Amino acid sequence: MATTKASNDSTVDATQVLRPPAEVLHADELASLAKADNQPRPPGWQLSPKAVRSFICGSKAPKIARKFYGDDVLVERAIVGLAGNRGLLLVGEPGTAKSMLSELLAAAISGCSTNTIQGSSGTTEDQIKYSWNYALLLAEGPSPRALVPGPLHVGMSVGQIVRFEEVTRCPPEIQDVLIGILSEKLMMVPELHGDGRVLLAKPGFNIIATANIRDRGVHEMSSALKRRFNFETVHPIGELAQEVNLVSEQCQRLLDESSAKVAVGREVIEVLVTAFHDLREGVTADGVQVEKPATVMSTAEAVSVALQASLDAYYYGDGTLSSEHIGRHLVGAVIKDNPDDLKKLKHYFDVVVRQRSKDQGGPWADLGKARKWLR
Repeated sequence: MATTKASNDSTVDATQVLRPPAEVLHADELASLAKADNQPRPPGWQLSPKAVRSFICGSKAPKIARKFYGDDVLVERAIVGLAGNRGLLLVGEPGTAKSMLSELLAAAISGCSTNTIQGSSGTTEDQIKYSWNYALLLAEGPSPRALVPGPLHVGMSVGQIVRFEEVTRCPPEIQDVLIGILSEKLMMVPELHGDGRVLLAKPGFNIIATANIRDRGVHEMSSALKRRFNFETVHPIGELAQEVNLVSEQCQRLLDESSAKVAVGREVIEVLVTAFHDLREGVTADGVQVEKPATVMSTAEAVSVALQASLDAYYYGDGTLSSEHIGRHLVGAVIKDNPDDLKKLKHYFDVVVRQRSKDQGGPWADLGKARKWLR
């Protein structure tokens, strides 16, 4: 039974939660890497930079599965930047696995990916730094015992990665809290006296933040804060075969968690991913122009469609995923809040899917049958 310690020292049982954190889900691989790892490690790191890369991008010895499908050089740059104590900001379109990469990095470097801040317009300074147990505060006054540490306080105290999701959704005054912490690696606690007044970060502390390109207009980061981060742009997966592998693996994992036995053929997933590529790029591989929907045709969205279609086949069909099931659920991924996207999807079916149905038949012909559900 795989268990791990979360940032609050509670033990996580992988069999009792819907989604185990990366350090629980891949505990065996992390242990194998740690046992074989004889490379130099930055202070406070659980693994060496080479082993962190292997954990994320896969390796043959020890046998480690690839978890992030994308630019391996980007992963290496991210790891090297963190080893140099620079904050890391992962930016890109929604659904490009920024959060997953952040989680994997934190799990490999710190052994804990759950010390996380979820940024929003309502995020406050005490939520990310520290707050107080008001009963103790009234009884004893400000004291270390009355202090309730937030994610930044925890990360600095124990030397751990702090993940800051959707940092640009936070108000500027909350973002700017990070400037001094990233620069000086210290946090002032003015309410306390003596040694507790200044918290100095232990080795291993750092911040990995994420931001969506489409949220740039929410709260633009100050130039001072930008200078404290290494920026890395996570792009959608460019290679069809890589994305097919990822969608197939993620869909199968989610089906296993749901105890749903479904026959998922690679050719059906390839149809799904090809349709996503066509709509994402606005042009097919053979040069046919199509209108791009306003919604983001991300890999994460493709995994969602594959899972929903598979569950459709399991609960209402014969347990075999077909492209018609894919088509039934494709509309939910494309049509979000722009009614024009329905017209664009119908155009794609009428021009691209219809022609491929004639030329290739098989799964494309099955997808064409789902045209009647586009309404």
